[in-house]
Amino acid sequence: MSKNPFDFTRFEGWFAGIEKRPLKLGDYSVAGLEDVCVVERKDLPDLIHSLTAHRSIFVNRLRLMSRYPHRLLVITAALSQVKSAYPFAGTHPNRVTQSLIAMLAGLQVPFLCTETHELGEELVASYLYQVHLYHWLETNDQGRFFTDNDL
Repeated sequence: MSKNPFDFTRFEGWFAGIEKRPLKLGDYSVAGLEDVCVVERKDLPDLIHSLTAHRSIFVNRLRLMSRYPHRLLVITAALSQVKSAYPFAGTHPNRVTQSLIAMLAGLQVPFLCTETHELGEELVASYLYQVHLYHWLETNDQGRFFTDNDL
């Protein structure tokens, strides 16, 4: 689990409960959907470290994530920060950005950049809720739509 984990307590009304336990892959998932849903969270220093010093390990994790129908990398930094010089790292922002784009195009692992940790919490909670909701709709023969011709 990450060093600064998300705290979903303010979204408890969205879920039947929140469990804290190790996952095979990633930082977050939905109970019962761990084999189809994976969310990985990185803050900027961890992302840079993962794409440089631990690149082969991280790329392998991304390859595993790419096999999941629902997969998401959440970066708790604005894209403008990812693209700005890093005073704490000896790598160029373009290298990190191009790695993210390669991950998106080559492995089809989408990423979201959030300006704050709290916004990341909300987006991940909402994503997990939506994954669960669509799964429930499908398993209860409701199709993949909330209303006709809508999302």
